[in-house]
Formats: sequence, C-alpha cells, structure tokens
Amino acid sequence: MANKKGKEVTADLAGTLTAGIQKHLANGQLTFAGGTFTAAEILSKLALLIALRAAVTAAQAPATAKVAAETAQAPALRAFMSALVECLRVQFGTQADVLADFGIAPEKARTPLTATQKAAAAAKREATRAARGTKSAKAKKGIKGAVTGVVVTPIVAGAPVVPSPTAPTATPATGGATGGTAPKTA
Repeated sequence: MANKKGKEVTADLAGTLTAGIQKHLANGQLTFAGGTFTAAEILSKLALLIALRAAVTAAQAPATAKVAAETAQAPALRAFMSALVECLRVQFGTQADVLADFGIAPEKARTPLTATQKAAAAAKREATRAARGTKSAKAKKGIKGAVTGVVVTPIVAGAPVVPSPTAPTATPATGGATGGTAPKTA
C-alpha cells in the first residue's frame, strides 16, 4: 500500500526493528521500559504485533469485498424495490389493511391550506419576487423574501376606488436670475 496509516506504519516499524535486532543484537539484551529483555523476548513481542496486524488485514479483506459488492449493486436493487412499492400502492391504494401486510403505510391525505395560510404564502411569494429583482437564475436561488406577519381583513363592501396619481407639473427653466442657461437663438 502506498498510503499507510497508523497501525500499518506501526507494523512496518516492528518489521524493521526485528530486522535490526536480528542483525545487531541477536544474542544480546537491552534494558528499557523498566525491565531487561533478551533479543528473543523482543523478537517474540514484535512478531506478535506483526501477526496481529496481518490477521486484522486478512479479516478486513472479505468485508471490504462485500462492501464493494453492496455499493455496486444496492442502488439498482433499491430502485427495483421502490418501483415495487409504488406498484403495490397503485394496486392496493385504497386497502390500508393489505398495504399494512406488505409493511407499507398508506399515503396521508394532504391537508388543505386555510385562508390565512394561503394569504401568508401569497405575501411571501410577492416579497420574494420583490427581493430578487432582476438577477440571473443562479443569483435568484439564494434569495428569499421575509414576511413578518399577515393580517387578513374581510371585505364587506365593494372594492375601494383608488384615485390615480397625477404627475407633477414641471416648470420650464427661464434662464433669468436663477442662473440657468438661456436657449440659443439663431
């Protein structure tokens, strides 16, 4: 393996330590970690560490292969199962007890929105549109309008008449004492 981590690196170090002990201290002994150890004792402990790591690696190989097989095949099988559930819903949609035998919960009926909820949704849509303005499609996705409260007032009489606004009248600049420029004459 090119990218060894943690315990694999430790097992590799144990292997190189074993080679070094056999080469330089085959008949000697060392004092460390609160005790004196012969080369044979050191080699047996290092060999045990290497064997434990090898056993774990060997045990992981079949599991890794099974996980890879599941990863490859599961999406198609889940799609098949989902299609089967939908088929059973269509076949037995009105019979909740039959669907329960398959372990499928019947679909819940959608709760209709109240008038207040509809008004709040309409206000939020308008606020979102106003907040977005004219921007690119990508920029529009991240922007949402905020509505703090909606008050619904029932209208008893006819719709009120709103007078149309009149445009302000503009006075032409004369260029006299106000400092404006006078029109050119030919």
